[in-house]
Amino acid sequence: MRSAALAAILIVLLTGGCSVRTFALNQMGDALASSGSTFGSDDDLELIGDAAPFSLKLMESILAETPDHRGLLLAVTKGFVQYAYAYVELPADEIEDRNVKAAYAQRDRARRLYLRARNYGLHGLETSYPGLRKTLRTDPAGALGATTVEDVGLLYWTGVAWAAAISLSKDDPFLVADLPIVEALVRRALNLHETYDHGAIHVFLISFEMSRSGVNAGAANIARQHFDRAVELSDGNQAAPLVTFAETVSVTERNRAQFRELLQRALKLNPDAQPESRLANLVMQRRARWLLGHTDQLFAD
Repeated sequence: MRSAALAAILIVLLTGGCSVRTFALNQMGDALASSGSTFGSDDDLELIGDAAPFSLKLMESILAETPDHRGLLLAVTKGFVQYAYAYVELPADEIEDRNVKAAYAQRDRARRLYLRARNYGLHGLETSYPGLRKTLRTDPAGALGATTVEDVGLLYWTGVAWAAAISLSKDDPFLVADLPIVEALVRRALNLHETYDHGAIHVFLISFEMSRSGVNAGAANIARQHFDRAVELSDGNQAAPLVTFAETVSVTERNRAQFRELLQRALKLNPDAQPESRLANLVMQRRARWLLGHTDQLFAD
């Protein structure tokens, strides 16, 4: 049904006048912005990996004509982050043992995709808060004070995109210096809607807190609180909290037994138990298998 509607809209785009064209573009933008649930519930990682680039480029094409379509800006921000993580960054880890140069190139590509996502997210926020990019540089928390629960998706995914780019850019001091902005975006999202997407914000904060463990002695305890809350909000049906805690806290604390137990729990989860998270669970289960296969390297003396 959706494909037929998109086809009809495309015909209008080719034949209609300016106002009709604008209406059709907005309709197509609405349809594409709501397509994420179809991808997220799929059970074929390879199929989605092949389809995602076309979908993302189509979204970008529509945004070129309707640059302030807020729903589409959120969808493309989220889409680029998810694609870069599942199909670019994680595979880089998987090939590094065989080809270091290729892994480096993959990570650089992932970094660029994350930055693209960040820019779309910032533009999405600026459609409601003009000048936000500039004020974020001087007063991150204050700049976000007017944001509401309607902005949580953009706040969260923009922060995640920015953080992911920073994690792959440790040799770029200017980008690393943006960490306070990342924290402000995600903290604001947490304060507005801490249950968002089955606890996704808490999952992010597990790794974020541990990234600061060198300057915060209580980081592991805070990360553990976010882990517990993420598991609670997902009803124990998501692999992400388990895998994230294992590869951050367990590795940092050199707790090999806990590491293996958490990853094995992740692998035992039924991806169908939470259909809207099926694809994400399959991605994280793939990550869990890879981590288990590299246990000796991760816990080498």
